[in-house]
Amino acid sequence: MSQASNRHRELVKEIRKLDQAYYQEAQPLISDQEYDQLYRELLDLEAAHPDLRTPDSPSQRVGGEPLSHFTSVPHALPMQSLDNTYSASELESFVDRIQKSLEGEKLGFVIEPKIDGVAVSVRYEHGKFIQGLTRGDGQKGDDITANLRTIKNLPLEIKSKAPVLEVRGEVYYPQAAFDKLNRQREAAGEATFANPRNAAAGTLKQLDSRLVAKRPLSIVLYGPGELRGVECATQQEWLELVAKIGLPVPERTWFCETKAELLNAIEDLDQARKGFSYATDGAVVKLNEWRLRNALGATSKAPRWAIAYKYSAEKAVTTLDNVSFQVGRTGVITPVAELKPVLLAGTTVARATLHNFEEIKRKDIRLGDHVTIEKAGEIIPAVLGAVTEARTGAEKVIEPPKACPACETELGWDGIFLRCPNPSCPAQTQRKIQHFAQRGAMDIDGMGEALVEQLVEAGLAKDPADLYQLTEEKLLTLERMAEKSARNVLAGIEASKQADLWRLIFGLGILHVGAGSARALANHFGSLEEIEKATEEDLLKIRDVGDVVAQSIVTWFAREENRELLHRLRTAGVNTKAQQVAVRADGTNLAGKTFVLTGTLSEPRENVKERILAAGGKVSGSVSKKTNYVVAGENAGSKLEDAQRLGVTVLTEAEFAELAKD
Repeated sequence: MSQASNRHRELVKEIRKLDQAYYQEAQPLISDQEYDQLYRELLDLEAAHPDLRTPDSPSQRVGGEPLSHFTSVPHALPMQSLDNTYSASELESFVDRIQKSLEGEKLGFVIEPKIDGVAVSVRYEHGKFIQGLTRGDGQKGDDITANLRTIKNLPLEIKSKAPVLEVRGEVYYPQAAFDKLNRQREAAGEATFANPRNAAAGTLKQLDSRLVAKRPLSIVLYGPGELRGVECATQQEWLELVAKIGLPVPERTWFCETKAELLNAIEDLDQARKGFSYATDGAVVKLNEWRLRNALGATSKAPRWAIAYKYSAEKAVTTLDNVSFQVGRTGVITPVAELKPVLLAGTTVARATLHNFEEIKRKDIRLGDHVTIEKAGEIIPAVLGAVTEARTGAEKVIEPPKACPACETELGWDGIFLRCPNPSCPAQTQRKIQHFAQRGAMDIDGMGEALVEQLVEAGLAKDPADLYQLTEEKLLTLERMAEKSARNVLAGIEASKQADLWRLIFGLGILHVGAGSARALANHFGSLEEIEKATEEDLLKIRDVGDVVAQSIVTWFAREENRELLHRLRTAGVNTKAQQVAVRADGTNLAGKTFVLTGTLSEPRENVKERILAAGGKVSGSVSKKTNYVVAGENAGSKLEDAQRLGVTVLTEAEFAELAKD
């Protein structure tokens, strides 16, 4: 037994060294075949002697048995987010504020790449990896230890015997691996990920760590959490220590003492980040000395000693090879640019929206043009315009289609929009059901785009009411549908029967009726039956309903096929009554105020929206001079910039919570 134990110890040590050289230093020491032989020997040895298989063994990278759920665990220290800016002048003001607060102190700043990944906290005790948590709400996070164990460049043992060493960073999906993953998903007919961060987040949410192990996630670490037995005075010292004990740190950082040096470093990073293995969307500026950080402290949301400078949306020029046409749920035909693939904002872009035919005409975009495209955040790339000086004369005018690409029905114009008038069009059917089931409407868990497409193609769903006729037997006829998945989908459908009336109204997809109008209708009439009986005059008494919306509602309820749909929904047991929500028109701080929500909030955005609406406020999707407040969460984007430009009051989540108190 001692011989097996000794050999196991030798193999573990050797494989750890090889893993570090390969995954952290990008300098493999032996061939893949030689590595596989050592790894196979380790597996065989542990199979013969199970007591040798410890949690920190390299063999545990493959993942363990699936969890039933993630456990929520308090952070030892709060895990805050950062304030953002897109402006160089605001960055200079940030430095000015610190200099004023720390007058007489010599200041230095460390600039790190802002990695577009999933924030995590990793805890080591006496050199052993003990636990990994997500950021969560900043006070507590999900225990994803099992999933983090599968990440090859995260050591399970480090060169430190400190009682507690907690380090924070980002889990990311390497760009090359992400592109490969999306190609595989597309070939398999599965929905592709919008960006590497979504792929990383979706992977870490898997309850089965064996599935996580199959995806090549990586991690980079840079921030301190709880520390015991660790002596460190500056961020520079900390990063050196983290690298020395065997943890992966940012590929490059900068140290600056003046505003000019800081701005130059940010420009350098903007160029250098194109060669990084992870996607970045900005630079993080941190005060170097920890003693001075403690003196500055933090707000309820973010430290006062750090800020994230986000780069402007990237643009690229490529060729418009073709135009395809998508059919929306209301029959609107949307032109989509099919492009020569180009790298943009960390992802390969091959398609971009052209908005509508009026935009194509206004911008004079033609087939074969060199076009400029832009991608901001997670928004679908858009074609900004044509590079007219690059034209050769071979470019062709983009002609609108005559017939629907999905059902071949003759198309007709509705103002600037081209529509398919066929209500039974399969493309419209799919979009209508997706809209009905989405989170903002009936919120049917498990009813994603791929499943809806399968249901429509199989003839199992011709309208939303058909969802309530699905059975386990019917669902099991679909590809890649297992019994557990089928039961989960049916449970989601059953739960949706109790959804509030406004969700049903919005989910029906009545032209011009958004979520706000749907709430107003539900609150005013109280039941679907009363709305059905309403005249245009009755509808116009509602604040959020104008002439166009009123006419659209009356027309929708007058159609025989829609009345039949409602009858079937009622028969299936779908709720048609408004829940008793006391909307207070006055007497609260939110009443009559217009809010815009942006960024990642610590609680579901829908919950915040419900609170505002219940207190008599309004929620808008865009910032204007009429906006009273913008509530900004983590990674707030262009809406925050708009608010700052227009002078609109910006609230943190804590400040909003204080305002919302009675």
